[in-house]
Amino acid sequence: MAAAREHHPEVPKPGQGADGPAERPIGAGCPSAAARRAPDQPPTGDEDGPDLFQDEWFRDPHPTYARLRAECPVRQVRSPGGHEAWIVLGYAEAREALADGRISKDVRAAGHIFARSGRRRDLAPAVSQTMLATDPPDHTRLRGLARAAFTPAAVHRLRPRIRAIAEGLAESMAAEAGPVDLVERFALPLPVTVICELLAVPEADRAALGAWSSRLFLAGQPEVIDEASHQLADYLSELVERRRRQPGDDLLSELIAARDAGDRLSEGELVSLAALLLIAGHETTTNLLGTAVLSLLTHPEQLAWLRADLARLPAAVEELLRHDGPVNVATFRFTTEPVRLAGVDLPADAVVMVSLGAADRDPSRFPEPDRLDLRRRSAGHLAFGHGIHYCLGAPLARAEAEIGLGVLLRRFPGLRLAGPPEEVGWRRSRLMRGPESLFVLTRAEAGTAP
Repeated sequence: MAAAREHHPEVPKPGQGADGPAERPIGAGCPSAAARRAPDQPPTGDEDGPDLFQDEWFRDPHPTYARLRAECPVRQVRSPGGHEAWIVLGYAEAREALADGRISKDVRAAGHIFARSGRRRDLAPAVSQTMLATDPPDHTRLRGLARAAFTPAAVHRLRPRIRAIAEGLAESMAAEAGPVDLVERFALPLPVTVICELLAVPEADRAALGAWSSRLFLAGQPEVIDEASHQLADYLSELVERRRRQPGDDLLSELIAARDAGDRLSEGELVSLAALLLIAGHETTTNLLGTAVLSLLTHPEQLAWLRADLARLPAAVEELLRHDGPVNVATFRFTTEPVRLAGVDLPADAVVMVSLGAADRDPSRFPEPDRLDLRRRSAGHLAFGHGIHYCLGAPLARAEAEIGLGVLLRRFPGLRLAGPPEEVGWRRSRLMRGPESLFVLTRAEAGTAP
């Protein structure tokens, strides 16, 4: 299949807001925690960076992000292991960091950084050393092999099948009189089915794959993550061998042919690329759908505006991505040399955490950023990243979200939460953001019009 040029939404230049000049110039510099403290104020313990990942952060990280970003858009924090890292919270600063070649993603070159934690990990290389964790030229080569399957044209051909899957799931939900977990019954199986069909994963194996993938993002549970990584890698290695013996008309068979014919992939790269496509191919959409439905049901005026004309869905999805996107903090990065970012000097070998969620709530780019406004011009948000690592599957995730939300809103005019929104449990993941479960009622309340 011929590769097509990828589309990246047009964005203002760094330093330019959505509706005028940015409030905070990039490179303005930030005072240290000690300098910010009043002379008579005792130390807070944050001088080496706050411990970011607390319970309230998993529930809603945005108040913490707003407070820290107001102090400095690039600042030091304590990692879960107690070691220093740098988090990027501003929009312009995030775009700069994501595009800076001195900030690497190559985990193979970062062994000395991981060793500082003192913790021994046993992640399967097929999971820890994917295309997402490489730099050019390897990244360019690997991305080129998978790109054609996720172009807008290729995704357009998938739309009828995505709609059929979504409608089948909605019908299954409609049979339930009581509360239904929308994550378990719709937001998870929709993208899992789509990506598993692309990779020709047998239907009987898909539930296990979804469970292993979910465990990879559990914060503070390294042993569980390591075990799940090996379970996933072992399964995909076996699947590759089965497809090699019995190739079909699927993406995995195409990748195997590319590996065996042109030696453009090593066997390890082949399995890791399959793992990345499987994981990234559903995790983003699952979280996007769950959070989007919750946001709409807790903003009835926005939901009513959208229901009045579902042709507004594409633009609405962009605002839902910006307002509370599925990726909280981008994957591992580190500086290969000293880097100055927003007036802050980052040393070489510094761990850099780019918060896409915080960047998309930066008031210098999006006025009143905490307000969900489906009429907003949200183009240029960073929910899918920026630069050479911009999400390869973004066209597929957008299509699944647009179609999935459209099916739900058409099929369930009385869709509502089954309990208070404050009781929704959120995933305990530093990377992904989405509800662990989301119980809804699909039938209209008694005495109301359907």
